[in-house]
Amino acid sequence: MINRSGITGIVAAGIVISAMAGCCPDAAVAPSAQPPRVTMTAVYSPDAITVDGKLDEPVWKRAPVYQLNLSQDRVENGGCLEQPGEVRLAWDEEFFYVAAAFVDSDVVAEGTEDQLHHYKLGDLCEVFIKPADHSWYWELYATPLGNKTEFFFPSQGRLNLPSTFESGGGLSIRVGARIDGTANDWSDTDRCWTAEMAIPVKDLTARGGQWGQGSNWTILIGRYNYSYHLTGNGPELSSSPQLPKTSFHLLPNYAELELSK
Repeated sequence: MINRSGITGIVAAGIVISAMAGCCPDAAVAPSAQPPRVTMTAVYSPDAITVDGKLDEPVWKRAPVYQLNLSQDRVENGGCLEQPGEVRLAWDEEFFYVAAAFVDSDVVAEGTEDQLHHYKLGDLCEVFIKPADHSWYWELYATPLGNKTEFFFPSQGRLNLPSTFESGGGLSIRVGARIDGTANDWSDTDRCWTAEMAIPVKDLTARGGQWGQGSNWTILIGRYNYSYHLTGNGPELSSSPQLPKTSFHLLPNYAELELSK
């Protein structure tokens, strides 16, 4: 298993995966309580971002770092995040960008096509983005191999209908990924994987909503981590912001997305 204190960063990207103080931080809120909505800030990028998974653009060095965490109920029941990850957010007039860096001792990606249910097939970065004043939202995937999926939900009242999985809701996202290690070989020890995602603004706002400073969006970044080296059963699920329980569709617990310029 990778020791998080031994990880100094993503070599190709030059980005450090921040050290986490202690193993299991105290949960701030009981699962039954409704925590205040937190804010995640995306910084403005005056220069184009090449979506290749390298995370080497200057904007990623300026962007706030958001650590992923287990849900509060799992922490309270003694759970401890074994393999940390972090995300950064950026934007311009054309795209919303997500950068992810995940410590991963066993990179798994058994799906090799786009528009699959990749959470059943291996490691995954999931982006949930929703206009705060509307009912619809998107669930977007980036895999270690650079595959993508776009799911659109008109509302939670239509969650999991076949039609919601057959269409990306008019999006055409870009995904790039890099692996420090080898995918789908449990017999060796990998180091990490990184991903970048670019989400077109014109598609996000096609049904309504504004984009730019002062606009009103909410967001959640989730991670599925499958690994031979994990001690628990099944994949390790983590997110930013932290959720009261492990359910990536808890819309009231999404963070407010601040577009900073």
